[in-house]
Amino acid sequence: MFVSNGQLYAHSRSAVSGHRHALEEHLRGSAELAGRFGEVFGAGELAAYLALIHDVGKGSCLWQDRLREAERRGGGRVGAPHKHAGTLLADRYTQLAFGAVVFGHHGGLPDMDKLRTELVKAQPGGEHAELVEEAVRAVEQTVPQIHPEPRPGIPAWLGDVPKAERRLGLDLLLRMLFSCVVDADFLDTAAHFEGAAVRLRAPADMGVLVERYEKRRAAVLARREPSPVDGVRQAVYEQACAAASGRPGAYVLHVPTGGAKTLAAGGFALRHAAMHGMRRVVLAVPYISITEQNAGVYRDLLDPEPGSGQEAVVLEHHSAVDLDAEAPLGGLSPEQQAQWERRAHAARLAAENWDAPFVVTTTVRLFESLFSHKPSAMRRLHNLAGSVIVLDEVQALPDRLLTPILSVLRGLVDHFGVTVLLVSATQPSFWQLPRWQGLERRVIVDDPAALFEQLRRVRYEWRTGEDVTLESIAAEAAGHRQVLTVAATTKDTARLHRHLDAMTAEGEVLHLSTRMTGAHRREVIARVKELLAANLPVQVVSTNLIEAGVDLDFPRVYRAWAPAESMQQAAGRCNRDGRLDSGTVVIFRPQGGGQPQGTEYRAAVQASDTFFGPQLAYPDDLDALERYYPVRYALQPGLGEEIEDLRRRLDFPKVDRAFQMIEDGYSVPVIVIRRKADREAIETSVARLLDPSRPCGPEVLRSLQQHTASLPRHEAEAALRSGLATPVTGDLIWWHGAYHEWRGLDPDDVEDRGSFVC
Repeated sequence: MFVSNGQLYAHSRSAVSGHRHALEEHLRGSAELAGRFGEVFGAGELAAYLALIHDVGKGSCLWQDRLREAERRGGGRVGAPHKHAGTLLADRYTQLAFGAVVFGHHGGLPDMDKLRTELVKAQPGGEHAELVEEAVRAVEQTVPQIHPEPRPGIPAWLGDVPKAERRLGLDLLLRMLFSCVVDADFLDTAAHFEGAAVRLRAPADMGVLVERYEKRRAAVLARREPSPVDGVRQAVYEQACAAASGRPGAYVLHVPTGGAKTLAAGGFALRHAAMHGMRRVVLAVPYISITEQNAGVYRDLLDPEPGSGQEAVVLEHHSAVDLDAEAPLGGLSPEQQAQWERRAHAARLAAENWDAPFVVTTTVRLFESLFSHKPSAMRRLHNLAGSVIVLDEVQALPDRLLTPILSVLRGLVDHFGVTVLLVSATQPSFWQLPRWQGLERRVIVDDPAALFEQLRRVRYEWRTGEDVTLESIAAEAAGHRQVLTVAATTKDTARLHRHLDAMTAEGEVLHLSTRMTGAHRREVIARVKELLAANLPVQVVSTNLIEAGVDLDFPRVYRAWAPAESMQQAAGRCNRDGRLDSGTVVIFRPQGGGQPQGTEYRAAVQASDTFFGPQLAYPDDLDALERYYPVRYALQPGLGEEIEDLRRRLDFPKVDRAFQMIEDGYSVPVIVIRRKADREAIETSVARLLDPSRPCGPEVLRSLQQHTASLPRHEAEAALRSGLATPVTGDLIWWHGAYHEWRGLDPDDVEDRGSFVC
């Protein structure tokens, strides 16, 4: 048995300290952390107990011996079961459902049938009964609290939930408890391997952050050139600040594009948090480009001065790396698959946990974490309790998942001390859906219609004839000095860029899509702003990533036919500051043009065709939008009700599989070295991720976000097979192929290893 002076161990030697991790120390350390996390939503005692017992199974002789063998091999999986002892204790001292938290702390929350089957194996006569009994006897010698007296309590609110909805409440409680336990486990384990104390941030003084925000906002506005719409924007901001004193709940900020929603939402959220003792603000946006821009805005307003030695306030998290992937991508050699498996567990410690006072992330990261069943994705959920969640551009939430999304948001509001702020120029009709009926709707702007009239700055034109093509639109756009053209797909975007590049007589022709790295996109957006500010000619071709939250102002915008809210969002990049009498927005429907796939998109376009277009309403007609959303929802059966049924059954794996924010397969994150100056830093970070013997924290993936682009899964797997990419961790791959200086990972470029930009 692998003991020293009677000591049981939880983890092998740290390469930094040279010490092994004592099991008692790990159990007590994890319990202390989990209890602290759970206290925020009234379940500290229960969270602490589940963390205390999560690794009790490591007390068996078999597990201790296998740990020694793994250490001799240089790391990797121990290969002995250890989850059943804690699961048995959870069933004995709480109830079976809470055993899922313990059983799933490595592989993910199980379904109830699986949990019952595994529990039988732990009970007398079962397959693992002797190991379980041995482990419990060994651990109770040093941690007698694994047999608690009295038993840990369950939050009282769960019993007050109507019986028909109680299983949904239990589902959400289990998710939050699981988050407490796995984050505590990850933090305590990472601290051991780093040879350091557990890193926890001190609670932020939200009042101080409000003061800093106000002071810096005033300085930013003073430096800006005055705009005709400044008065309207200030009025919106003042209404948002006034509304912040209202009690926690669900709020709506309905403001036209160009109405300074970003600043108003931040002002509301910070004040509301300060007034109600809330811990953080989590801002979720639909597109990575908005994440990057908004994070930059909020960093300037909130982060400490450089050189102050203080931690950053704003955390930008949009890394799409799936650290919980159960299998590597296709296209790997047997050796690559074996390497991937060896480092998979250690790599999960790199998952982000949202412990910053102000988090800027994507709606995909937020909701796929809430509906996941895997540890890395769920470790951050407990930090949503006692927070303000701002859903920017909320109209972009997927219709087919609205029922579970609204259900879990309401659960967070009702039971976990959360305030939700919905921000959009095209507010959906959520209160007409069953999940939010009876929930108070608190508005920040009293008269949105008047505000829309004040900020009306464009006129619409339509191009819908049979002669309209991508090439004809490019030819028309090329005749104007400053134009933004938004295409429907990344392929159409690349093709329009080629046409415009060939046809434009003067000025730069720039491109934006998620096939470009984060740093590349930021550089392009900054360059566009420079050219517009200097009144120089510029053509920009973009996917829809530009049409929400990106602060650009063109006199003329072209938008490929899309759902009504997308057309209005694109119009928000036209005459944004009201310096022209009227800007021009051209909506075009190109022959042979691409369209995103999926029933939801088709339903949205079909509903848009009913209300908007030539001889119909313009996309910014509020009455038409009010009629549009119910028709759009009616064209789609269920809106995700089947996921609610799975939640009631506590079938966590099936919920995870059913809840996919990105409908048509999913994109794979791709590390790209664009410049020689970045090579050393990127290679160092990748080496950390590739080393299974030295697990790393979230800062490593954080450093790679700016060097990451996206590819469809089938393209990524083809690149792996051809040797143009290699696996790193999870579904993250490292690109060794061509990267176009304008279009990034160009879908139409013939691959040429020699043209790799570096």
